Amino acid sequence: MVLKTFGWSFAVTALGLVAAFLFGGWTAFGVVAILSILEISLSFDNAVVNAGILKKMNAFWQKIFLTIGILIAVFGMRLVFPVVIVAVTASMGPIEAVDLALTDKDRYEQLVTDAHPSIAAFGGMFLLMIFLDFIFEDRDIKWLGWLERPLSKLGKVDMLSVCVALIVLLITSMTFATHAHLHAGPADKAETVLLSGIAGLITYMIVGGLSGYFEDKLEEEEEREHEEEEEAARSGKPRSAVALAGKAAFFMFLYLEVLDASFSFDGVIGAFAITNDIVLMALGLGIGAMYVRSLTVYLVRQGTLDDYVYLEHGAHYAIGALAALLLITIQYEIHEVITGLIGVFLIGASFWSSVRRNRAIAAAEGKAETSDEKTEVSSGV
Repeated sequence: MVLKTFGWSFAVTALGLVAAFLFGGWTAFGVVAILSILEISLSFDNAVVNAGILKKMNAFWQKIFLTIGILIAVFGMRLVFPVVIVAVTASMGPIEAVDLALTDKDRYEQLVTDAHPSIAAFGGMFLLMIFLDFIFEDRDIKWLGWLERPLSKLGKVDMLSVCVALIVLLITSMTFATHAHLHAGPADKAETVLLSGIAGLITYMIVGGLSGYFEDKLEEEEEREHEEEEEAARSGKPRSAVALAGKAAFFMFLYLEVLDASFSFDGVIGAFAITNDIVLMALGLGIGAMYVRSLTVYLVRQGTLDDYVYLEHGAHYAIGALAALLLITIQYEIHEVITGLIGVFLIGASFWSSVRRNRAIAAAEGKAETSDEKTEVSSGV
Protein backbone atom coordinates (compact mmCIF):
# COMPACT_ATOMS: atom_id res chain seq x y z
CA MET A 1 0.00 0.00 0.00
CA VAL A 2 2.78 2.42 0.95
CA LEU A 3 4.88 1.61 -2.12
CA LYS A 4 1.85 1.82 -4.41
CA THR A 5 0.82 5.22 -3.07
CA PHE A 6 4.27 6.77 -2.59
CA GLY A 7 6.06 5.02 -5.46
CA TRP A 8 6.02 8.03 -7.75
CA SER A 9 7.14 10.27 -4.90
CA PHE A 10 10.15 8.03 -4.24
CA ALA A 11 10.99 8.02 -7.95
CA VAL A 12 10.69 11.80 -8.27
CA THR A 13 12.85 12.22 -5.16
CA ALA A 14 15.62 10.09 -6.64
CA LEU A 15 15.47 11.86 -10.00
CA GLY A 16 15.27 15.31 -8.40
CA LEU A 17 18.26 14.75 -6.13
CA VAL A 18 20.33 13.31 -8.99
CA ALA A 19 19.41 16.29 -11.16
CA ALA A 20 20.38 18.66 -8.34
CA PHE A 21 23.75 16.96 -7.93
CA LEU A 22 24.44 17.15 -11.67
CA PHE A 23 23.34 20.79 -11.71
CA GLY A 24 25.37 22.06 -8.75
CA GLY A 25 27.13 19.26 -6.91
CA TRP A 26 26.64 18.34 -3.26
CA THR A 27 25.68 21.90 -2.31
CA ALA A 28 22.74 21.85 -4.69
CA PHE A 29 21.90 18.32 -3.48
CA GLY A 30 21.65 19.58 0.12
CA VAL A 31 19.62 22.65 -0.82
CA VAL A 32 17.04 20.55 -2.69
CA ALA A 33 16.79 18.10 0.21
CA ILE A 34 16.19 20.95 2.69
CA LEU A 35 13.57 22.56 0.44
CA SER A 36 11.75 19.24 0.13
CA ILE A 37 11.55 18.84 3.91
CA LEU A 38 10.44 22.47 4.25
CA GLU A 39 7.60 21.98 1.78
CA ILE A 40 6.38 18.79 3.44
CA SER A 41 6.41 20.31 6.93
CA LEU A 42 4.56 23.44 5.79
CA SER A 43 1.96 21.53 3.76
CA PHE A 44 1.01 18.59 5.97
CA ASP A 45 -2.18 20.38 7.00
CA ASN A 46 -2.84 20.88 3.29
CA ALA A 47 -2.79 17.10 2.82
CA VAL A 48 -5.28 16.54 5.63
CA VAL A 49 -7.73 19.11 4.28
CA ASN A 50 -7.30 17.82 0.73
CA ALA A 51 -8.05 14.30 1.93
CA GLY A 52 -11.36 15.45 3.39
CA ILE A 53 -12.36 16.70 -0.06
CA LEU A 54 -10.71 14.00 -2.16
CA LYS A 55 -12.52 11.15 -0.37
CA LYS A 56 -15.74 12.40 -1.96
CA MET A 57 -14.29 11.88 -5.44
CA ASN A 58 -14.05 8.59 -7.31
CA ALA A 59 -10.87 6.71 -8.25
CA PHE A 60 -10.68 8.41 -11.67
CA TRP A 61 -10.54 11.92 -10.21
CA GLN A 62 -8.11 10.79 -7.55
CA LYS A 63 -5.81 9.73 -10.40
CA ILE A 64 -6.36 13.10 -12.10
CA PHE A 65 -5.39 14.76 -8.82
CA LEU A 66 -2.15 12.78 -8.75
CA THR A 67 -1.27 13.30 -12.43
CA ILE A 68 -2.59 16.52 -13.94
CA GLY A 69 -2.94 18.02 -10.49
CA ILE A 70 0.68 17.41 -9.61
CA LEU A 71 1.79 18.97 -12.89
CA ILE A 72 -0.17 22.09 -11.97
CA ALA A 73 1.23 22.04 -8.43
CA VAL A 74 4.87 21.48 -9.40
CA PHE A 75 5.25 23.35 -12.67
CA GLY A 76 2.44 25.83 -12.17
CA MET A 77 2.90 26.98 -8.59
CA ARG A 78 6.54 26.10 -7.91
CA LEU A 79 8.02 27.19 -11.23
CA VAL A 80 5.64 29.30 -13.33
CA PHE A 81 3.97 31.21 -10.51
CA PRO A 82 7.10 33.05 -9.25
CA VAL A 83 7.93 33.99 -12.84
CA VAL A 84 4.41 35.30 -13.48
CA ILE A 85 4.52 37.34 -10.27
CA VAL A 86 7.75 38.97 -11.39
CA ALA A 87 6.40 39.59 -14.89
CA VAL A 88 3.24 41.26 -13.58
CA THR A 89 4.78 43.35 -10.79
CA ALA A 90 7.78 44.46 -12.88
CA SER A 91 5.70 44.99 -16.05
CA MET A 92 7.91 42.75 -18.17
CA GLY A 93 7.27 39.89 -20.57
CA PRO A 94 7.34 36.25 -19.41
CA ILE A 95 10.44 35.46 -21.49
CA GLU A 96 12.25 38.42 -19.96
CA ALA A 97 11.17 37.29 -16.48
CA VAL A 98 12.53 33.78 -17.10
CA ASP A 99 15.80 35.23 -18.36
CA LEU A 100 16.00 37.41 -15.25
CA ALA A 101 15.41 34.37 -13.01
CA LEU A 102 18.26 32.50 -14.66
CA THR A 103 20.78 35.31 -15.14
CA ASP A 104 20.13 37.88 -12.40
CA LYS A 105 18.96 35.86 -9.40
CA ASP A 106 19.39 38.65 -6.85
CA ARG A 107 17.18 41.03 -8.85
CA TYR A 108 14.64 38.24 -9.34
CA GLU A 109 14.52 37.57 -5.60
CA GLN A 110 14.09 41.28 -4.93
CA LEU A 111 11.07 41.51 -7.25
CA VAL A 112 9.42 38.46 -5.69
CA THR A 113 10.02 39.90 -2.21
CA ASP A 114 8.43 43.19 -3.24
CA ALA A 115 5.37 41.28 -4.50
CA HIS A 116 4.95 39.52 -1.15
CA PRO A 117 2.27 41.87 0.29
CA SER A 118 -0.14 41.15 -2.57
CA ILE A 119 0.65 37.41 -2.49
CA ALA A 120 0.17 37.21 1.27
CA ALA A 121 -3.09 39.17 1.16
CA PHE A 122 -4.57 36.95 -1.57
CA GLY A 123 -3.50 33.67 0.01
CA GLY A 124 -4.26 34.83 3.55
CA MET A 125 -7.84 35.78 2.73
CA PHE A 126 -8.49 32.57 0.80
CA LEU A 127 -7.22 30.43 3.69
CA LEU A 128 -9.01 32.57 6.27
CA MET A 129 -12.34 31.93 4.53
CA ILE A 130 -11.71 28.18 4.64
CA PHE A 131 -11.04 28.38 8.37
CA LEU A 132 -14.03 30.62 9.13
CA ASP A 133 -16.50 28.51 7.16
CA PHE A 134 -15.28 25.45 9.06
CA ILE A 135 -15.31 26.97 12.53
CA PHE A 136 -18.74 28.61 12.11
CA GLU A 137 -20.39 25.37 10.91
CA ASP A 138 -22.34 23.33 13.45
CA ARG A 139 -20.72 19.87 13.48
CA ASP A 140 -21.74 16.74 15.33
CA ILE A 141 -18.13 16.08 16.35
CA LYS A 142 -16.35 18.92 18.13
CA TRP A 143 -12.72 18.95 19.18
CA LEU A 144 -12.48 22.14 21.30
CA GLY A 145 -16.08 22.22 22.42
CA TRP A 146 -15.69 25.28 24.65
CA LEU A 147 -14.74 27.28 21.54
CA GLU A 148 -16.60 25.52 18.73
CA ARG A 149 -20.03 25.40 20.37
CA PRO A 150 -20.49 29.20 20.75
CA LEU A 151 -18.92 29.85 17.34
CA SER A 152 -21.27 27.37 15.66
CA LYS A 153 -24.20 29.29 17.17
CA LEU A 154 -22.81 32.55 15.80
CA GLY A 155 -22.40 30.83 12.45
CA LYS A 156 -26.17 30.79 12.01
CA VAL A 157 -25.90 34.47 11.07
CA ASP A 158 -25.86 34.72 7.27
CA MET A 159 -22.59 35.82 5.62
CA LEU A 160 -20.80 36.04 8.97
CA SER A 161 -17.61 34.51 7.52
CA VAL A 162 -17.46 37.12 4.77
CA CYS A 163 -18.06 39.97 7.23
CA VAL A 164 -15.32 38.78 9.59
CA ALA A 165 -12.90 38.27 6.70
CA LEU A 166 -13.54 41.76 5.33
CA ILE A 167 -13.04 43.29 8.78
CA VAL A 168 -9.73 41.43 9.11
CA LEU A 169 -8.68 42.62 5.65
CA LEU A 170 -9.61 46.22 6.43
CA ILE A 171 -7.62 46.15 9.68
CA THR A 172 -4.65 44.55 7.88
CA SER A 173 -4.66 47.17 5.12
CA MET A 174 -4.76 49.96 7.71
CA THR A 175 -2.01 48.52 9.93
CA PHE A 176 0.47 45.98 8.53
CA ALA A 177 0.14 47.17 4.93
CA THR A 178 1.04 50.77 5.76
CA HIS A 179 4.51 49.60 6.79
CA ALA A 180 4.91 46.64 4.46
CA HIS A 181 8.40 45.21 4.33
CA LEU A 182 9.88 45.47 0.82
CA HIS A 183 13.37 44.85 -0.46
CA ALA A 184 14.07 48.58 -0.54
CA GLY A 185 12.56 49.16 2.89
CA PRO A 186 9.12 49.90 4.41
CA ALA A 187 6.38 51.19 2.08
CA ASP A 188 2.66 51.88 2.09
CA LYS A 189 0.93 48.99 0.27
CA ALA A 190 -2.55 49.45 1.72
CA GLU A 191 -4.31 49.69 -1.64
CA THR A 192 -2.44 46.71 -3.06
CA VAL A 193 -3.21 44.57 -0.01
CA LEU A 194 -6.88 45.60 -0.05
CA LEU A 195 -7.34 44.75 -3.73
CA SER A 196 -5.40 41.48 -3.48
CA GLY A 197 -7.34 40.42 -0.40
CA ILE A 198 -10.66 41.11 -2.10
CA ALA A 199 -9.45 39.09 -5.09
CA GLY A 200 -8.66 36.18 -2.77
CA LEU A 201 -12.08 36.44 -1.16
CA ILE A 202 -13.84 36.52 -4.54
CA THR A 203 -11.82 33.54 -5.76
CA TYR A 204 -12.85 31.52 -2.72
CA MET A 205 -16.52 32.41 -3.10
CA ILE A 206 -16.58 31.56 -6.82
CA VAL A 207 -14.61 28.31 -6.75
CA GLY A 208 -15.88 27.13 -3.36
CA GLY A 209 -19.44 28.13 -4.22
CA LEU A 210 -19.44 26.26 -7.52
CA SER A 211 -17.88 23.12 -6.03
CA GLY A 212 -20.37 23.19 -3.14
CA TYR A 213 -23.30 23.74 -5.51
CA PHE A 214 -22.44 20.80 -7.72
CA GLU A 215 -21.65 18.62 -4.72
CA ASP A 216 -25.12 19.33 -3.30
CA LYS A 217 -26.72 18.58 -6.65
CA LEU A 218 -24.82 15.33 -6.83
CA GLU A 219 -26.07 14.25 -3.42
CA GLU A 220 -29.64 15.05 -4.45
CA GLU A 221 -29.31 12.81 -7.50
CA GLU A 222 -27.68 9.85 -5.77
CA GLU A 223 -31.03 8.42 -4.62
CA ARG A 224 -32.30 8.29 -8.21
CA GLU A 225 -29.04 7.20 -9.78
CA HIS A 226 -29.87 3.50 -9.98
CA GLU A 227 -33.18 4.07 -11.77
CA GLU A 228 -31.58 6.50 -14.24
CA GLU A 229 -28.79 4.03 -15.01
CA GLU A 230 -31.33 1.33 -15.85
CA GLU A 231 -33.32 3.71 -18.03
CA ALA A 232 -30.17 4.91 -19.80
CA ALA A 233 -29.09 1.32 -20.45
CA ARG A 234 -32.45 0.54 -22.08
CA SER A 235 -32.61 3.69 -24.18
CA GLY A 236 -28.90 3.97 -24.96
CA LYS A 237 -28.84 7.62 -23.87
CA PRO A 238 -26.06 9.11 -21.70
CA ARG A 239 -26.75 9.13 -17.98
CA SER A 240 -27.39 12.56 -16.52
CA ALA A 241 -26.12 11.49 -13.09
CA VAL A 242 -22.70 10.71 -14.54
CA ALA A 243 -22.51 14.10 -16.22
CA LEU A 244 -23.47 15.80 -12.98
CA ALA A 245 -20.86 13.80 -11.11
CA GLY A 246 -18.30 14.97 -13.63
CA LYS A 247 -19.18 18.63 -13.01
CA ALA A 248 -19.07 18.15 -9.25
CA ALA A 249 -15.73 16.39 -9.40
CA PHE A 250 -14.30 18.99 -11.78
CA PHE A 251 -15.16 21.93 -9.55
CA MET A 252 -13.95 20.10 -6.44
CA PHE A 253 -10.72 19.41 -8.34
CA LEU A 254 -10.50 23.11 -9.24
CA TYR A 255 -11.13 24.01 -5.61
CA LEU A 256 -8.31 21.66 -4.55
CA GLU A 257 -5.90 23.31 -6.98
CA VAL A 258 -6.70 26.82 -5.74
CA LEU A 259 -6.39 25.56 -2.18
CA ASP A 260 -2.99 24.05 -2.96
CA ALA A 261 -1.93 27.31 -4.57
CA SER A 262 -2.82 29.24 -1.42
CA PHE A 263 -0.86 26.80 0.72
CA SER A 264 2.16 27.03 -1.57
CA PHE A 265 2.53 30.81 -1.23
CA ASP A 266 4.45 30.65 2.04
CA GLY A 267 6.57 27.77 0.76
CA VAL A 268 7.58 29.64 -2.39
CA ILE A 269 8.36 32.85 -0.53
CA GLY A 270 10.13 30.99 2.27
CA ALA A 271 12.29 29.11 -0.22
CA PHE A 272 14.10 32.36 -1.02
CA ALA A 273 15.52 32.28 2.50
CA ILE A 274 17.43 29.16 1.41
CA THR A 275 18.18 29.81 -2.27
CA ASN A 276 17.30 32.22 -5.08
CA ASP A 277 18.06 29.66 -7.78
CA ILE A 278 14.77 28.96 -9.55
CA VAL A 279 15.94 25.54 -10.76
CA LEU A 280 16.82 24.28 -7.28
CA MET A 281 13.65 25.85 -5.92
CA ALA A 282 11.47 24.04 -8.44
CA LEU A 283 13.23 20.71 -7.75
CA GLY A 284 12.99 20.96 -3.95
CA LEU A 285 9.42 22.28 -3.73
CA GLY A 286 8.34 19.89 -6.48
CA ILE A 287 9.59 16.86 -4.53
CA GLY A 288 7.78 18.12 -1.43
CA ALA A 289 4.58 18.68 -3.41
CA MET A 290 4.70 15.07 -4.65
CA TYR A 291 4.78 13.74 -1.09
CA VAL A 292 1.92 16.00 -0.05
CA ARG A 293 -0.19 14.65 -2.93
CA SER A 294 0.70 11.04 -2.15
CA LEU A 295 -0.01 11.59 1.54
CA THR A 296 -3.43 12.99 0.64
CA VAL A 297 -4.35 9.86 -1.32
CA TYR A 298 -2.91 7.63 1.43
CA LEU A 299 -5.12 9.29 4.06
CA VAL A 300 -8.16 8.74 1.83
CA ARG A 301 -7.46 5.08 1.05
CA GLN A 302 -6.61 4.22 4.66
CA GLY A 303 -9.71 5.98 5.99
CA THR A 304 -7.52 7.87 8.44
CA LEU A 305 -9.88 10.83 8.76
CA ASP A 306 -12.72 8.47 9.73
CA ASP A 307 -10.58 6.73 12.35
CA TYR A 308 -9.03 9.90 13.79
CA VAL A 309 -11.95 12.29 13.71
CA TYR A 310 -10.19 15.36 15.14
CA LEU A 311 -7.47 15.46 12.46
CA GLU A 312 -9.59 17.57 10.16
CA HIS A 313 -10.21 20.01 13.01
CA GLY A 314 -6.50 20.33 13.72
CA ALA A 315 -5.76 20.91 10.04
CA HIS A 316 -8.31 23.71 9.81
CA TYR A 317 -6.94 25.36 12.94
CA ALA A 318 -3.53 25.16 11.27
CA ILE A 319 -5.06 26.83 8.21
CA GLY A 320 -6.38 29.64 10.40
CA ALA A 321 -2.94 30.08 11.95
CA LEU A 322 -1.29 30.11 8.52
CA ALA A 323 -3.77 32.71 7.26
CA ALA A 324 -2.98 34.95 10.23
CA LEU A 325 0.77 34.46 9.76
CA LEU A 326 0.57 35.32 6.06
CA LEU A 327 -1.18 38.60 6.85
CA ILE A 328 1.31 39.41 9.62
CA THR A 329 4.26 38.77 7.28
CA ILE A 330 3.13 41.71 5.17
CA GLN A 331 5.02 43.83 7.71
CA TYR A 332 6.97 41.42 9.90
CA GLU A 333 9.26 38.58 8.91
CA ILE A 334 8.39 35.20 10.47
CA HIS A 335 10.73 32.27 10.05
CA GLU A 336 9.33 29.31 8.12
CA VAL A 337 10.27 26.96 10.96
CA ILE A 338 7.76 28.71 13.21
CA THR A 339 5.03 28.38 10.60
CA GLY A 340 5.78 24.68 10.13
CA LEU A 341 5.96 23.93 13.86
CA ILE A 342 2.60 25.58 14.55
CA GLY A 343 0.93 23.40 11.94
CA VAL A 344 2.66 20.24 13.18
CA PHE A 345 1.72 21.02 16.79
CA LEU A 346 -1.98 21.58 16.02
CA ILE A 347 -2.27 18.46 13.88
CA GLY A 348 -0.29 16.42 16.40
CA ALA A 349 -2.56 17.60 19.22
CA SER A 350 -5.68 16.73 17.22
CA PHE A 351 -4.23 13.29 16.41
CA TRP A 352 -3.49 12.59 20.07
CA SER A 353 -7.00 13.73 21.04
CA SER A 354 -8.40 11.34 18.43
CA VAL A 355 -6.35 8.46 19.85
CA ARG A 356 -7.61 9.21 23.37
CA ARG A 357 -11.19 9.36 22.08
CA ASN A 358 -10.83 5.99 20.33
CA ARG A 359 -9.39 4.43 23.49
CA ALA A 360 -12.23 5.82 25.61
CA ILE A 361 -14.84 4.45 23.19
CA ALA A 362 -13.12 1.05 23.11
CA ALA A 363 -12.96 0.96 26.92
CA ALA A 364 -16.65 1.88 27.21
CA GLU A 365 -17.61 -0.83 24.72
CA GLY A 366 -15.47 -3.36 26.62
CA LYS A 367 -17.22 -2.52 29.89
CA ALA A 368 -20.62 -2.80 28.21
CA GLU A 369 -19.77 -6.26 26.85
CA THR A 370 -18.50 -7.39 30.25
CA SER A 371 -21.70 -6.12 31.89
CA ASP A 372 -23.85 -7.99 29.35
CA GLU A 373 -21.92 -11.22 29.98
CA LYS A 374 -22.41 -10.90 33.75
CA THR A 375 -26.13 -10.31 33.24
CA GLU A 376 -26.43 -13.46 31.11
CA VAL A 377 -24.61 -15.56 33.73
CA SER A 378 -26.64 -14.26 36.64
CA SER A 379 -29.89 -14.96 34.80
CA GLY A 380 -28.76 -18.49 34.04
CA VAL A 381 -28.71 -18.00 30.27
